[in-house]
Amino acid sequence: MKQFNYIFLIILSLNVTGYDRITGLEFASRSEVIATNGMAATSHPLATQTAISILKNGGNAIDAAIAANAVLGLVEPTGCGIGGDLFAIIWSADEKKLFGLNSSGPAPKNISINKLKQKGLEKIPPYGPLPVTVPGAVAGWVSIHKKFGLLEFNKLFNDAINYAENGFPVTELVSYYLERSSEIFAAYPNFKDVWMPNGKTPKKGEIFINKNLAENYKEIANTYGKSFYSGKIAENIVNTVNAQGGFFSMSDLNSFEPEWINPVSTNYRGYDVWELPPNGQGIAALQILNILERFDIESMGFGTSDYIHLFTEAKKVVYEDRAKYYADTNFSDIPVEKLISKEYANERSKLINLKKSSKLFNPGNLENGDTIYLTVADSFGNMVSLIQSNYRGMGSGVVPDNTGFMLQDRGEMFSLDPNHMNSLMPGKRPFHTIIPAFVTKNDKPFISFGLMGGAMQPQGHAQIIVNLVDFKMNLQEAGDAPRIRHVGSSQPTGEKMLDGGYLSLEKSFDKNEISKLKKMGHKFQYDLGGFGGYQAIMIKDGVYYGASESRKDGHASGY
Repeated sequence: MKQFNYIFLIILSLNVTGYDRITGLEFASRSEVIATNGMAATSHPLATQTAISILKNGGNAIDAAIAANAVLGLVEPTGCGIGGDLFAIIWSADEKKLFGLNSSGPAPKNISINKLKQKGLEKIPPYGPLPVTVPGAVAGWVSIHKKFGLLEFNKLFNDAINYAENGFPVTELVSYYLERSSEIFAAYPNFKDVWMPNGKTPKKGEIFINKNLAENYKEIANTYGKSFYSGKIAENIVNTVNAQGGFFSMSDLNSFEPEWINPVSTNYRGYDVWELPPNGQGIAALQILNILERFDIESMGFGTSDYIHLFTEAKKVVYEDRAKYYADTNFSDIPVEKLISKEYANERSKLINLKKSSKLFNPGNLENGDTIYLTVADSFGNMVSLIQSNYRGMGSGVVPDNTGFMLQDRGEMFSLDPNHMNSLMPGKRPFHTIIPAFVTKNDKPFISFGLMGGAMQPQGHAQIIVNLVDFKMNLQEAGDAPRIRHVGSSQPTGEKMLDGGYLSLEKSFDKNEISKLKKMGHKFQYDLGGFGGYQAIMIKDGVYYGASESRKDGHASGY
């Protein structure tokens, strides 16, 4: 009998690959992290550890999110930094409600469509001083800390300052993206001094130091962010941008204030999914879900051609509205309630042919890359869903003197058509891609999550919800599941969708299902790394479950 068991174990071991797991779905990379006192999920281990340390030392989820974001701005400059913007959805345990923060900065007051047209431009370039908008991240930290923070603001930067001054080992993915970024930015002033001190970008495992950023973090910490908008840091930003041909003034920075806003939601099969209203693209996820809810997705099955086709067509329909209507609500009357209504979804779903890929959809007629995402939950019951980025990975290429960070290039997303809702105007916020998300059930917090990656984000948000609700995946499986990405919809800058765009699918999808999709008229193009990065925390029966993106360097951790 013992000999039989031994032979059986040998045979079993031969059938197990390095990717097989005893529990969970075949594509799951790991189990969920489970804890009761607190949880953090970020795209970098050092940031996650910082968040947990803050929680263990008396801070709440808001304090921990700020501290983790500061570390990420140093260790993952390819996706975020204090030269960029910030959005957050926060569940307050005390008030038992959600709060939304839009801390995206506007265009300079001295810029205009005419000034750019006089330069011979038909669209705003992706790099250089012209797409630079006011960075909102630091003001966002100050705003959420003033409203919800527990620890002293200056204590939140200790880890970030320590790593910046004494160094940290660069992770594999960040090293890869830094090298790629250097191909674009090496010729820009100050880039080499910061990220190529030895003539090349740091390799995996190499210790990297950024003393300029350490000094600026100290300034931010000790002045409660004021130096960034009215002190030495602000002066460096303005002088550098304008020396390279920009239109900044100290007034642009002095006058900036983040905006507290109400998140908006739709109910998807009993779950309330929350996003922030424009100028971000979050409501696109809600529109997609409203259309999908009209179909029996569970019976279609995950990864089938029927599901992938339906999802793709719903995305195409919604992104035409995204291109036409999503803009700064302070400058245009955006029909948000109409766009996310079930009635409107019913109208739009009728455009979808379940057997054929569409070449073109028109927007409805209404009457009126790379990023970081993190989420933290604490023992009090607070949960933070926070996303922050520079756009196009590192940003504009403009590195202010003596700062150690790069400025964002969000202004590229403006249209130079004066009749477009997202047209460039002085002091106006551009269309934004970064979006945090949240799920409640029966008016109680359920899941804080996000999925970074440009136009992939609403597609990713909708897929996570479908994976959880329709396909009954757990929190980690929902993020590990292979993703669908459609590329080629009309853009908020004015470009139109041509010939239906194309599909990119991760490798795990069945080749037979892909053949069926090709017969429906879908075009395919291989993509590596364009499927976003996911982090999530779920609370269930008083227990936190954490999940982290297996495609990135980070992890979830709890205690």
